[in-house]
Order: sequence, then C-alpha cells, then structure tokens
Amino acid sequence: MSLHCNRIHRALSRPNLLMGADRELVLITGLAAVILIFVVLTVYSALFGVAVWIVIVGLLRMMAKSDPLMRQVYARHISYKPHYRPTAAPWRRY
Repeated sequence: MSLHCNRIHRALSRPNLLMGADRELVLITGLAAVILIFVVLTVYSALFGVAVWIVIVGLLRMMAKSDPLMRQVYARHISYKPHYRPTAAPWRRY
C-alpha cells in the first residue's frame, strides 16, 4: 500500500504581498501619500509624499523579508493580556 500524495500549490500557501511588502500596509501608505499630495497641492508636497511613500515601502519590504506575517503576529501580540492568572477558570479563587 502506497501513500497518496496531494500537491500543495504555492499560490495557496504564500503570504499575500504587494511590491514585496504586506499588501494592506502598502495600500494604506499609498493612500496616505496621495491624500497628502492632493490636500496640499504644491510641488513640494508631491515630492515629499512620493519620497515618504518610497521610504516607507522600502522599510515594509525589509520587514516582509524578515517575516511576511509580522503584521498579523504583532496584532495578535498586542491583543494578549500582560498577565494571566494561574487558574483554569477566571472566577475561581486562589
């Protein structure tokens, strides 16, 4: 009797990245840069918005190279309580 092997396609197991960084963070920073450019409407704000977006996307790419799921890990980390009681139920006395 031989084992049955199923293929796991790479597209289903890879993290969802855009431009090499986390998709949601890239889109949010792009939106913030576009808002900065169109609210102020000067050449300097356009240059500043593009420069800030390029720098932030570079930092996000470095973060994604380190760990593609770092945003989700950090969000889960800050949702934890700083201390958990050593009891099985929260209403139990020590």
